[in-house]
Order: sequence, then C-alpha cells, then structure tokens
Amino acid sequence: MRIAVIGGGIAGLAAAFELEKARGAGADVKYTLFESQDRLGGSLASEKVNGIVLERGPDSFLSEKPAGAELCRELGLADQMTPSNDANRKTYIVVKNRLVPLPDGLMFLIPTKLVPTALSGLFSPATKIRMALELLHPPRRPSDQDESVAALVKRHFGKEAVDRLADPLLSGIYGGDSTQLSARTVLPKLVEMESQHGSLTRGMLAAHRQMRAMMAARNANANGAGGQGAQRQAAGPRSIFTTLKGGLQQLVDALEARLNPKWVRKSTPVKFVERVGDGWRIQCADSDENFDAVIIASPAWAAGGLLAATDAGLGDELSAIPYSSSITVNLVFDEAQLGRLPDGFGFLVPAVEGRAMLACTFVHRKFVGRTPTGKAVLRAFLGGAKNEALLDQSDEVLVATVRRELSEILGARVMGPQIQAEATQVSRWRRAMAQYAVGHHDRMKRVKERVATLPGLRLAGNAYDGIGIPDCIRTGRNAAKELMAEAHVESASH
Repeated sequence: MRIAVIGGGIAGLAAAFELEKARGAGADVKYTLFESQDRLGGSLASEKVNGIVLERGPDSFLSEKPAGAELCRELGLADQMTPSNDANRKTYIVVKNRLVPLPDGLMFLIPTKLVPTALSGLFSPATKIRMALELLHPPRRPSDQDESVAALVKRHFGKEAVDRLADPLLSGIYGGDSTQLSARTVLPKLVEMESQHGSLTRGMLAAHRQMRAMMAARNANANGAGGQGAQRQAAGPRSIFTTLKGGLQQLVDALEARLNPKWVRKSTPVKFVERVGDGWRIQCADSDENFDAVIIASPAWAAGGLLAATDAGLGDELSAIPYSSSITVNLVFDEAQLGRLPDGFGFLVPAVEGRAMLACTFVHRKFVGRTPTGKAVLRAFLGGAKNEALLDQSDEVLVATVRRELSEILGARVMGPQIQAEATQVSRWRRAMAQYAVGHHDRMKRVKERVATLPGLRLAGNAYDGIGIPDCIRTGRNAAKELMAEAHVESASH
C-alpha cells in the first residue's frame, strides 16, 4: 500500500511515523511525505542562542492530553520532558497599565470562590454582584443552535467578564476573538453544565467535587494494591504544561530521524490532488504519482484548494474554516540589568486595552533549566484575529513596539530604554491557527460526511478536533492507523 502524506508539520510527521512504525513491524506499506518548506515541523521550531532555548512557535503542550507525552516516550525523549514550574504559576491581566492577578479559585473562565473574586481588582462591583447572583441561574434547555463564547459568558457574568477574562484567555489559546469562537466546540463542558445546572459556577463546583472523589477512589484502590497511590500522591499533581529540555525542535528532529529519508520530500509543494480509479494522483512541479491513499495534514485552507477539483463541496467547507496569524518576539536580558519582574509566568492583554501585545511570558520562570542562571527571557505574542496588519511591520518596528508596551506595563525601572536586550528574535506565523467559529461542529459533520464518500482520504491537523500539539499528533496517527486498518480489511476480503 502506498500512502501520500501532504504536510510536514507535527500532524504529518506523526502520520508518517505511524506508517514507518507499521512498516518496521512487517506491514506492506510505503509512504511519501510532501512538505512545501525546506524544513519539517511547521510552527514547531526552536534554537539555542548563547545556551538559551528560544521557541519560535509553541513552547509546550498540555500535559493532560496523553498523545504528546506518549509520542515523546516512544521516541526515547522521556528523559528530556520538562514540566512547567507550576509552584510559581501566577498569571496577570493588564487593566489600564496595571497587572491584576487572576483571582484564586478561577477554573478556566468560571469563578468558584466568592471571597477572592470579591476582593479582586479585575472586576467592577457591578460585575462581582452579577457573578454572585449567577449561582441562581436556572437550567437552560439544550439547543441545537450554536452561539459564540462571548454570548455564553456575557449571559452569565456580563460584558466585563468577556472583555477582561474570556477574550484574553481565549486569545492566548486560539489567537482568536471570543465573539466569533464557537461555545459548542471550544467550551462544550460549559454548554453541558448550563443545561444540567443552569449556573456555570454550580456546575464547575459539582465537576470539581466529582473529580476529587474519583481521585480519592483511585488512590484508595492503588493503596489497596500495594501502596502505589501514596507514591503518586507524594509525587504531586501533574504539571499543566510539558516541554523538552532542548526545545520542541527535539521532537521534530527525533521524528525525522525515524523516517526513511528517501521517502521525505522537502521543498516540494503539492499542486494537485485527484481521485483516480481506486486511488489518488498527486501532482507536484516535477512529478506526477499515484497512491492508494492520501493523508492531507496541511492547513484546512490549503487542503480545500487541493481537493476542490475532486469534491467542490468539501473544498468549500475546508476553505471556509477561518485562520488567524501570530507573531512571537523573544527578548533575552541580563537579569541583573532588569528591575524586579512581577512574580509568576507572565500576563495577558485584553483587546479592549488597545495594545499590539496579546500576552507576555516570563519564559525563564515557566520552565526551570532551559535558561542559564542570570538570564531572563521575555516572550511576547502579537497579531491574532484582530491585528493581522502587524505581520507586515519590520522586525525593528515589532521589537520597538514590544519594548515600549513592556515599559508602559511593567514600568521604566523594569524595562526602560537604558536596558539593552542581549538577543532578539522575531517569528511570523501566517494563517497558522485554525479558528473554531460558530457553527464549527456542524461544519465538521458535513466534512466527515464528504470524506466518507472518498475512500482512502484522511484529514489531520489543528482545524478539526483540537488545536494543540497533542491533538495534531493524535489526528495524524489515527489517520494512518485507519487507512492501514481499511487496507487490511480489503485484503482479507479478497
């Protein structure tokens, strides 16, 4: 069986790795990985500058989603995995040039502790009263109609909660706009809680109690089985984020090293994908080949263009999935030259503040051991759905913008013009982050129906069922497994 994998980002690499793994186990499978750029990995790109790990794209993956850690262990990178320094985790929201910490007891968007929320400077008295009264919300009848995250949050907590909580938090994850993102897709648990409990606060508290009961039962069972539960408790809870000591480029390099180099084609953009007979024809600038199946792991807008001639309806659906762009700016400083930074990991900037920055991470605090002692790394994020025009600015202008805004937010003593950066790094990621807009769930149903009519086709990446690195890995590996399973069934039937 010959399988084409189009797109050499993390989803395509994971798919190719799964195929190589099956081939090594004796499966009759060959693959060709097509990548338009001269390197693999997509937005996963890191480098060392004077012994400091700088990430151009994502800096970590969510620990609770197993696909990321599982793949790292399979690749022999278990000893390279580094947890986030959650003991010092603290996040601020910028409010009129002040850094206001997120209140204790906040579970994603939901305040679950009344006293810390009441004492927080993040919300006005009117919003605090509304948050307290939210406990009285009656259950809402389930509806097939999707709505935006902003509409859901505003209905429960008011517009200020959207501006100062939902928008910056979701912008940090999706680079998107809460007035456009789908509540049903992005926050399905909250939609379910609303129908069951009415109050999102009561729903979140109930979910938290249930989780604690399950953990207690699991630990009790483990203790009964030999005391392993006590060992787990002593080890403490799992970190929120996981990265690699040498940067996420380690994951890309380890995957590439496992693939057959003869079957990997960099700098080879695919121009055309066509269903021919029982297979697929892949056309590039200098080749025209037939395959039994194809995994398209490129962005949905690119996949839509490739499939337009084969299935116009599918091409239109994929092309309609919106994307946002982003910019990362890494600044390296001698820590002794800086004034005292606030405690914690960094801050988020609401769109209503009218700034170019969406967020800033104090990288040297988030992950211990990746930055030499005495050095500080500040990593700023710009762009997003509301400010695409920034991508056309020069590196010098972007760095100057970040420096100015950091000085205004952190203060001149911390980040004044007299403090020189030892290194700067600017990276642009155009149309890189899929946006799960209102109606995304229904669009995915239509996409799956169309794909099901095209044997040998699979889609993978961040546009369909999760935007994070583990989600991309999962969709890539599952696509490969499904195609090989189908081939096994077909061969067994003949």
